[in-house]
Amino acid sequence: MQRTLMRELIKWKDNPSRKPLILKGARQVGKTWLLKEFGAREFPDVAYIRMEDNEAMRSLFEGSLNPQRLLEGMAAWLGKGLTRHTFIILDEIQAVPRALTALKYFNEDAPEYAIAAAGSLLGVALNPGISFPVGKVNFLDLYPMSFTEFLLAEGAKNLCELISGGDFSMIDVFAEQLTDKLKQYYYVGGMPEAVLEHSTTKDIQRVRTIQNDILATYERDFGKHTSKETAERCREIWQSIPSQLAKENKKFIYGMAGDGRRGRDYKGALQFLSDCGLVHLIPRVSKAGIPLEAYKSTSGFKLYITDVGLLGAMSGLDSATLVEGAKLFQEFKGAYTEQFVCQELVSTGGFKPYYWSAENSSGEIDFLLQEQGMIYPIEVKSATNVRSRSLSAFCKRYDLDTGVRLSLSRYRDEGWMRNVPLYAIGALRSVLLRRPSLHSS
Repeated sequence: MQRTLMRELIKWKDNPSRKPLILKGARQVGKTWLLKEFGAREFPDVAYIRMEDNEAMRSLFEGSLNPQRLLEGMAAWLGKGLTRHTFIILDEIQAVPRALTALKYFNEDAPEYAIAAAGSLLGVALNPGISFPVGKVNFLDLYPMSFTEFLLAEGAKNLCELISGGDFSMIDVFAEQLTDKLKQYYYVGGMPEAVLEHSTTKDIQRVRTIQNDILATYERDFGKHTSKETAERCREIWQSIPSQLAKENKKFIYGMAGDGRRGRDYKGALQFLSDCGLVHLIPRVSKAGIPLEAYKSTSGFKLYITDVGLLGAMSGLDSATLVEGAKLFQEFKGAYTEQFVCQELVSTGGFKPYYWSAENSSGEIDFLLQEQGMIYPIEVKSATNVRSRSLSAFCKRYDLDTGVRLSLSRYRDEGWMRNVPLYAIGALRSVLLRRPSLHSS
């Protein structure tokens, strides 16, 4: 399996000013595998220590956090010496919160050691009694496998290279093949175990079993790491997401999660789900102004989960429904496509998306992006026969040069709007940076 974040890890390794690294991400997105694979490729020696349920490490970090003392203790536990050529992995570091504090001292007193920590519940570990090493660590985020990473796993490197190159004349030649792969990705999603199963066996029932197992693991975490009340609120939010997204107006409604519930009832649960990397909270903005963050609403938001394949498993969608587009599925198809776009914007594009909706009408722009001092409205369509009246009106209202429509239609530049195929969303950043054309077709 190939993960594009490997390039960022190599940059971190080669940076002479590197700090201890924290790799964040939800459970089972491949953090442990990626760090071990990176270590095997780039270092002569790797020392892996799982901190969860490790009483020896808990006891070690309860004492002095002097790096030399900690290195000696870890070496004794591992049964081998640790040198500056060893890549040290502290997995599930949130289980021993003082180990997070210790990263500060590694940065200050032992910067020659390459040390990386991984954690899926880091936000849970950051309680008031723990000193977090602000400014003393580097961060990277790992998400489920993107569509282009899925293509690589499926042996379609040529298609991946087409998207990365942004040559839409060539991408159009393979539009049918890419559309078929996209439909497969909608079902399989990007959880590495599910992708590996599909790429090796094509057994879609086994893929669904893996996804359901992952969902069960997530729900067990609710009860394991929070209070009974917060765990119940997490389940209410989590289980309501498919129905929230099925609405025409996809703004999250607290009352749909639990009868009579209000925002204050869910504050802790939303924070937990976000800290665990299980949801993407997309805030509403009141206008298309720079910076978008300044126009963020304090209450309105949309909520997507971490992976489109998991959304399908939660919703009970079968592969035939996704591939054939059954009539009963049409109402939910748009939300399913938005889920895909949201996770791609965050993971592949590195964007921080917002959305806009009118105060007293049904007008809405699915996503807004801010890039190099420009605002780009994004309209998402799940089919090929599309119109963009709302997008056009929005661009005129805020005097925006370029809008983007993501659909199954092929690429075209109409001057004020660029239609980008959904399967080529990996090329979106390069599209945004292109100068507007001088014609309108």
